Amino acid sequence: MNQVLEIGFIGNRKEYCSNPLQFPFRVGDYAIVEADRGEDLGIILQVGILAFLKGIDDEAGLRKILRKPNKEDLDWYNENRALEKDAFEVCKEKILEHRLIMKLVDVEYQFDRNKLTFYFTAERRVDFRELVKDLAAIYRTRIELRQIGVRDEARRLGGYGPCGRQLCCTSFLHEFDPVTTQFAKEQNLPLNPTKLSGVCGRLKCCLRFEREFYQESNQRFPDVGSRIQIPDGLGVVERIDILKEEVYLRINGEGTVRYSLDEISNLLLQEKRTEKAIL
Repeated sequence: MNQVLEIGFIGNRKEYCSNPLQFPFRVGDYAIVEADRGEDLGIILQVGILAFLKGIDDEAGLRKILRKPNKEDLDWYNENRALEKDAFEVCKEKILEHRLIMKLVDVEYQFDRNKLTFYFTAERRVDFRELVKDLAAIYRTRIELRQIGVRDEARRLGGYGPCGRQLCCTSFLHEFDPVTTQFAKEQNLPLNPTKLSGVCGRLKCCLRFEREFYQESNQRFPDVGSRIQIPDGLGVVERIDILKEEVYLRINGEGTVRYSLDEISNLLLQEKRTEKAIL
């Protein structure tokens, strides 16, 4: 089995690539891999037999690592980054010239410069055929304009969330799964769009991958609104705090008392024993 490595490219794009020639790589090394009609250069993010760990079953569908870059390759790579900045400004001017309603997000040169890709966002479909002609005449290479969503825009530009950590989409998420407000309800979060939205303006991705933890934890807690008999009277579950493992009961319709989950579990166990004894 060939070694499989995770490689990062410009715009926080990540791919798994096979290493059939078994080049010795470490995290942080650069590698030149197969690309669309040419070559591309990326940085090694993970090394190891990831086919098992990441569930990669079909190595035949992976791009192959061709070689390690030399100094000239790295100089060429850095030149591409400077050319991308110039192309970004040129494209912005052309968009204004053609009066197109679109927002240019990023520009990416393929390592061998056989392709120049312009990423943009737009609310509607954009007829950019004349724009492509102008850009092709200037850069004399294959031009691709790719419309992306706001979540993809956040991934390409990067940033930090309100938690203070790097955005999930730029650090470890490979695919965007659907996220709904039901996930927030299951986590007892207030349905406040400002609090639940990420920098992209959509619901935070962390609502999804934290969902399983909350679903499992909720099974250990009594339902909100359920009744529990306690020494001070009849308590109604007002709210629960999963992280602190606490339950808040409203006693006899008056004040609220806080109990630990262990205390509540013991009370419910005593209640069941009492019911069995009566039967």
